[in-house]
Amino acid sequence: MTPGALRARLAALRAAGEELRKRSASSVIDALAAVLERWRDPDSPERRELARELPAATGFSPQNVREGLARGLAPWSGDALRALAERELARGGAFARGHDVTAVLLAGAIPMPALLSVIAPLALRSAALVKTAARDPITAPLVARSIAAVDPQLARCVEVVSFPGADAACMEVFLSASCVLATGSDATIDAVAARVAPHQALLRHGHRFSLALLGRAACHGAALEDAARGLALDTALWDQLGCLSPVAAYVCGDAAACRRVGEALARALEQVERALPRGAVDPRAAVLFAHERAGAELRIAAGQPVALHAAADASWAVVCEPDAAPRPAPLHRFVRVHRLTAPDQLGAALGPLAAQLAGVAVAGFGRAEAEVAISLRQLGASRVCAPGELQSPPLDWPRDGLPALGSLVGTGSETP
Repeated sequence: MTPGALRARLAALRAAGEELRKRSASSVIDALAAVLERWRDPDSPERRELARELPAATGFSPQNVREGLARGLAPWSGDALRALAERELARGGAFARGHDVTAVLLAGAIPMPALLSVIAPLALRSAALVKTAARDPITAPLVARSIAAVDPQLARCVEVVSFPGADAACMEVFLSASCVLATGSDATIDAVAARVAPHQALLRHGHRFSLALLGRAACHGAALEDAARGLALDTALWDQLGCLSPVAAYVCGDAAACRRVGEALARALEQVERALPRGAVDPRAAVLFAHERAGAELRIAAGQPVALHAAADASWAVVCEPDAAPRPAPLHRFVRVHRLTAPDQLGAALGPLAAQLAGVAVAGFGRAEAEVAISLRQLGASRVCAPGELQSPPLDWPRDGLPALGSLVGTGSETP
């Protein structure tokens, strides 16, 4: 890809976008609803190819990809998209529109955010210039292909491109779109922000993490086993690499409760490993995983009140910590268990990291659970749910606190 070729594609998108904005909002939403239904169907060409090709490209096991897609796409129906558009875009008898072209910078290896990032601008009749993620070159082209199968005119409003992130000339052209939707590390987002002009719209999806918060009722008996199984599933799906993957469990109870949670979570991770085996781990991540496991072993040898449960093949690890202070999260199924005396201590325990909180799996608070959920949302969590449901957010989940469609509104409207 050269800057000249990218500039030509951007010009073609602007022309296609002008035609797109002449269409009714309802016809575009209906076409995208049909696209989502294709993606929800495990027998559709796109789903079959994604399940076949994504493991080799990303390192996820085939079992993990199939289960992750089934759970992640289940709530994303065509009707859910129509309802979302009505809530976030309807303006009386008209629907809000987006910008002329939205540049979509993808990152990571999980398909659902890529799918939504491609179709969301189109829902506002904004053409989309999409740069594939380095770790996932598969999803975005398949999304474009599925759109073409449903609506050829709409497909002309999507261009999927690939070029090195270090290619400054291409990146300059890419970031010249009137709206930029950027996903990636905080460093990547900051670099993009530095190159976007004040008159352009910039939507940021940077680094986020998730947790579990367990009350006393979830720390023993059948309730503990249920919570542990759900938390293990949330951790194993996508090998703990997504923003909705829990990296730690905070337990409101005594040291004995923390030990029980750690033991139950270890059993559950061992069990889920058999059904959803962990995929490939790059050398740098493997070194960090081994370093944090060895650090726990050294602290135990020094007499500190730390407990370690780990698979013989290093496919998972659980460390029970003596306090609530955050520690490094190596990912790839490495979970820490911390103790809290009350749920309202979580914000103080996380400190500045609370600003990066995405989701919290909550169990064991009984009648107080609604109140706990409110406090977690006030802390910044955009998804609060039961263990086992973190990785299945609804289509209208306000990722990073941004409305799924409403955040992309530009100027103007049209009667449906």
